[in-house]
Amino acid sequence: MINNNKTWNKLFLLCFGLFTGTAFCMKWMEGDFVENGSVFSIIGLEATYSKERVMALLSGLDGTVKTIVRYHLFFDFAFMAGVYPGIACLCMTARKRKIGKWVQTFLLGLALLQLVAWGCDIAENRFLLKWIDKPESISSFGVYHVVVYTKWIIALAGALVAIAILLVRKKRVAADE
Repeated sequence: MINNNKTWNKLFLLCFGLFTGTAFCMKWMEGDFVENGSVFSIIGLEATYSKERVMALLSGLDGTVKTIVRYHLFFDFAFMAGVYPGIACLCMTARKRKIGKWVQTFLLGLALLQLVAWGCDIAENRFLLKWIDKPESISSFGVYHVVVYTKWIIALAGALVAIAILLVRKKRVAADE
């Protein structure tokens, strides 16, 4: 496993660039997410809309909006290649700080769990792509939400813990000087 902070930092910058570029493209597309005059969101499809709302929404999309939502989901696959390895890089960089062994092990675990979050995000997109084509086939909605929430919990935990350690340790180093 890579044990050099310079390598992790370079990989992080590459991931950050991919993350930023794809996030910009996806945000740009979201302005076209309109169904029957109402705006909808990917976050709504992921977490807040009921099964009935998702089914009705996807059934009511015209061909152009369906295409834009599909493009958004395909850009999301590229986004994933930036966000989850980027979070893993943050975790690995934070591991190099002078922290306890158990925290280093925990950060390694969070870095490795980003693969699970990535897999969950892929599964989520596959659900949505299938449902866009056949809204009447929406099933396993509970499983879908478990996948979505698992992805968010793992990704946010990894990012927040790593960033907190990096910021706290940076403050302490600055204070010691």
